[in-house]
Amino acid sequence: MKDLLYPVDSLVSPLHITTKTRVFSNAQIRIPIKRVGKRCYFAIKAVLDSASIDELRHEEPDIKNPALSTSYRNSEFSKPNQTVLDAQTKVCTGPTQTKPLNEEQALKVLDTILRSAKGELKDEEPVSKAQLGAFFTAMTIRANAFPEPTQWSEGERRAMHRYWPQLIRVLPKDIIFIADPEDSIMGIGSSIGPKFVGNSTAEMRLVGALREVLAGGHLGYEEVQGVLKDILPLKVEEMGSSNVSESLLSAFMIGQRMNRETDRELKAYCLAFDDELGPAPIADVNSLTHYGEPYDGNTRYFRSTLFVAAVRSCYGESCLLHGVDWMPPKGGITEEQMLMFMGANTHLTPSQAKMLLEDDEVGFAYVSQREARPSLYSLIGLREHIKKRPPLATTEKVQQIVRARGKEAIVAGFYHGGYEEPLLMLMRRRGVHAGLVVKGEEGALSMTTRLRSANASKGLPVNYCSGFRSVNLAPACAVDGVSRESFNIEVNASDYGFASTDTPRTDRSVARNIELGLAALRGEKGPAYDRIVLNAGMVDHLLGSDGAQDISAAFDRAREAIDSGKALRGLLNYIKISNKVIS
Repeated sequence: MKDLLYPVDSLVSPLHITTKTRVFSNAQIRIPIKRVGKRCYFAIKAVLDSASIDELRHEEPDIKNPALSTSYRNSEFSKPNQTVLDAQTKVCTGPTQTKPLNEEQALKVLDTILRSAKGELKDEEPVSKAQLGAFFTAMTIRANAFPEPTQWSEGERRAMHRYWPQLIRVLPKDIIFIADPEDSIMGIGSSIGPKFVGNSTAEMRLVGALREVLAGGHLGYEEVQGVLKDILPLKVEEMGSSNVSESLLSAFMIGQRMNRETDRELKAYCLAFDDELGPAPIADVNSLTHYGEPYDGNTRYFRSTLFVAAVRSCYGESCLLHGVDWMPPKGGITEEQMLMFMGANTHLTPSQAKMLLEDDEVGFAYVSQREARPSLYSLIGLREHIKKRPPLATTEKVQQIVRARGKEAIVAGFYHGGYEEPLLMLMRRRGVHAGLVVKGEEGALSMTTRLRSANASKGLPVNYCSGFRSVNLAPACAVDGVSRESFNIEVNASDYGFASTDTPRTDRSVARNIELGLAALRGEKGPAYDRIVLNAGMVDHLLGSDGAQDISAAFDRAREAIDSGKALRGLLNYIKISNKVIS
């Protein structure tokens, strides 16, 4: 809801908004109906008009259409070449998921790369350094380490045999190194790969690590952390140059994901920048839950976590959310987009978030990766060109940006089977009292009330949960100072009296997601209301929160927080106070 104080006759205003000041007051708040839709406009307006939010002004970047998640992409990011990006989707993945290209596809990709390198590509974006690094890393790891079904196809071999003699004459040395690091793949007798060392001290360490990764190998904890701290934050200079080769960096990121990271590699990514801005502040709260939603957001279904946090904070379960304004590959709806749209301050520091967590009128907070882990935030543009999710997509969900004096828990969403245990491992490494991973809709945290269909996809079902929680055992039985019990469960909402309903669609509409959430917090019964209650109560119960041992009582407590108006007041208080808080 940015920059939307238009005069009455501007309700059909142009799509481009250039004003940077957001102003909310008791005066009428207007949203372009053409952009948001009448029903959504009046629903959001009615809620925000009911709040006493005076003189809120906060600077945000220009956003063409703040109602859609796609509009939050940084316009300064260069766009990747679509032909090569489509190929990356197929080959930059794991040893069983990779789909080799046929000859026609491979010829098209290599021809695009050649024409781009020569400056002859017309009507397409140039192939970026990051794309070249990711694509040739995939080809090299597949040749060196993948099982036969996902190694190079005969079509790929013929295409590479045809194009590599031309490519080696026009590609930079770092790309040639990535494509054939030991002169053992292409078969034309080049010494560039074996002799390549990089162009700086940081690149020398990166190249040394990459030789192991490109061979399908793994790295130690200190080695991964050393590389990351040497090369980040990524600094893009004038004329598009950066402090480290983007091709080498993208090769490192996607290569480690393709090789399936070890526990020590994931720990290194997870903990590398904990102290980037100094020690985490400690909030004086009895219980704090860290929510790790996938940073790339939702593109289809209602995202409930922001509203769940507003509910749980009403009864002493403080919640800290973290994320970004926009993240590839999905570029979906995020908590930051919703808060920005509603007028909240999305530039809070961890110390300011601590103050909101301690505020009895709020009890929850959101911190952007931009403010807490700027080194990792610097990679967003590069990640769009990598296409597939790097290791950071897993580890950034398991963060402790603010600590608590009392108990702490971490909740994270996942989609692909096999990552639930690594996520729980990272939570245990954090030393929290409880941890929970949820396979919600779209891999996010939102459990659904919808019954599982008979023809559902294979693998772990939606609403699968796994985790651990602290228990009262003798000190001698404790592990790492905390006694824990493990559990896993497939949540069937109908077992707890919830009607089976289809999940509301949002389809990248930030405004629609907010409309659903605010209506539910106003007490409007329906699918969104049920999902907020389900996710608040079930998380309380599974984490072992005080007063939630009885699951029915946990759900009743969540309903009372909504029906009493406390949850809505908490969210509106957050919008107001976040704009006034000072360190």
